Amino acid sequence: MATRTSAKKRANFRLAAPEARQVYLAGTFNDWDPTSRPLKKDGAGVWKTWLMLSPGEHEYRFFADGEWVDDPECSEHRDNEFGTANCVRRV
Repeated sequence: MATRTSAKKRANFRLAAPEARQVYLAGTFNDWDPTSRPLKKDGAGVWKTWLMLSPGEHEYRFFADGEWVDDPECSEHRDNEFGTANCVRRV
């Protein structure tokens, strides 16, 4: 009998920051690399990207103009070793 693997699912990320010059997404899914996943800004100043993520919990934060930024649309957070909190996305 073949085992069924959990398929990855699309996860959308967005940050309203019209004044920002650069926004990136970093998290457990990319070893917290603050420049590996740039977001694109739309005409309304909302930065967007998406990833295909495996089922489970994924911690993340935005990196905007050199500063770590929380996702204001995220309701679940987990304390990190830097005295702040990471956002949690469940897939």
